[in-house]
Amino acid sequence: MPDSNEIRPPVPPFSPDTAKQKVRAAEDAWNSRDPRRVSLAYTPHSRWRNRAEFVNGRDEIVAFLQRKWARELDYRLIKELWTCGGNRIAVRFAYEWHDDAGNWFRSYGNENWEFDDNGLMARRHASINDLPISDADRLFRWPLGRRPDDHPGLSDLGL
Repeated sequence: MPDSNEIRPPVPPFSPDTAKQKVRAAEDAWNSRDPRRVSLAYTPHSRWRNRAEFVNGRDEIVAFLQRKWARELDYRLIKELWTCGGNRIAVRFAYEWHDDAGNWFRSYGNENWEFDDNGLMARRHASINDLPISDADRLFRWPLGRRPDDHPGLSDLGL
């Protein structure tokens, strides 16, 4: 049952094609590094588990993302559909970032998403691991913002 009148197409039930659209829209929003924009894809009462942190509602999502992107600099993300069914999508992802000391990392993870009838994400469960990398090992080198359409995805990169 939706907890708002907002509609965020595509809406469930998801096909592989509509799930891929949803995944790319999420990737694009996160690559904007705009916490308010990202929060609008979630229900007003969305519940998250991100690593060991629990986040509830859009205000907490915005605060979480502000903290994240103040710490994870020059963030670039690629998401890939793993599977989908009904109102759920499973995603794998990787993102590269550096800390304020210039140390680079590639963070790998999986997310499980559950959507309301209007296509807003009601639940997000993320498990993430960080791998230190050298600047020479970076693979995500497009200009900050949306990943170009011709940039390889995770599978193409062997990730």
